[in-house]
Amino acid sequence: MKFRTHVREFSPRAGNQVRGVMKRTVLMCLLVGSLLLTGCGAQQGSGGSEQGGSERSCDIQNPPLYKEGVLTVATDRPAYPPWFEGGPENYSGFEGEVANEVAERMDLPIEWVVEPFNKSYAPGAKDYDFDINQITITPQRERAVDFSEGYFDNAQGVLALKDSPAADAQSLSDLKDVQLGAQVGTTSLDFINETIQPDAEPKVYDTTNDAKSALESGQIDAFVTDLVTTVYLRDFEIKNTEVVGQYPRNEQFGMLFEQGNPLVGCVNQVLGEMKEDGTLQKLEEKYLQQYLSVPTLKE
Repeated sequence: MKFRTHVREFSPRAGNQVRGVMKRTVLMCLLVGSLLLTGCGAQQGSGGSEQGGSERSCDIQNPPLYKEGVLTVATDRPAYPPWFEGGPENYSGFEGEVANEVAERMDLPIEWVVEPFNKSYAPGAKDYDFDINQITITPQRERAVDFSEGYFDNAQGVLALKDSPAADAQSLSDLKDVQLGAQVGTTSLDFINETIQPDAEPKVYDTTNDAKSALESGQIDAFVTDLVTTVYLRDFEIKNTEVVGQYPRNEQFGMLFEQGNPLVGCVNQVLGEMKEDGTLQKLEEKYLQQYLSVPTLKE
C-alpha cells in the first residue's frame, strides 16, 4: 500500500487523519521494538555466561532444589584425593569439604551422586543441584551450563616417568618433541594444543585412569592434568615419576549447574561468606598446600 506524496490532494481533515494514523503507527513500532529488545535482553541474561550467577537472586531460606529438603551433589567415580577422601557416604578432602560446608550453611543434608566428568558440561537437564569435580570455568562450557564463582585457582601440571625424555624439560619448548597425553574435554588438552603446540598429536583418553595407565606403560612420555592431581599421582599412585613443572593459565574451578538454575545465587552467597571468613583458605591450606610448590615452566 502506498501513500500519495502530494498532501495538497487531501482535504485538511483527511490530512490530519493521515498524520494521526502515521503518528500512532510510529508509536506502536517503537513500543513493539522496545518489548522485543527487553525480551531478548532477559533471555540473554538468564545464562551464567551473560549475567553471572552472583547477580542471580535466590532465597537461601527456601532454595530451589532438585530434591526437596536435600542438597544433591555430583562428582565422578573414582574421586581422587586430595579433592575427595573417604567414600560418598562421608566425603572429606578439599572439594568434599567445600560441598559439605555449603550444605551445612544452607542447613541441608547432602546426598552424593555420580556424574562422569565428560558428561557434566553437556547441555540439558541435570539430575543434581550442582557438580563439583575440578571443572574449570570456560566460556565454551558456559554456553551450555552455569557455574558458581570460582573456589580454586588452578594451574596445569606435567607428570613424566623419570627415565622419559620429558623428565628434564624446563620450558614449554622442551615439551614440543615428546609424546603428550591428556583426558578428553579438559583444559589440559587445550593447554597442550594451544600453548605447547607439540610436534606430535597428543593422545587423548576418556578418564584419568586411562591416561595414568598409558603413562605407566610408556605409551606417552608425559601426562598433563591439573597441578594438584599430578603431584598426588607422583606421590601416591605412579612410581618413578616426576612432576616436570606447572604452568598457570588464569583458570578457576567452579561448581557446575544446569543452565538457568537460580540456586547459583544461593551457593555464591555461601561461597562469599566462606571466602570472607577464611574457611575456603583454611581448607586449601589443609588439603592442597603441599601439592602447590612446583617449579613453573618457562615459555
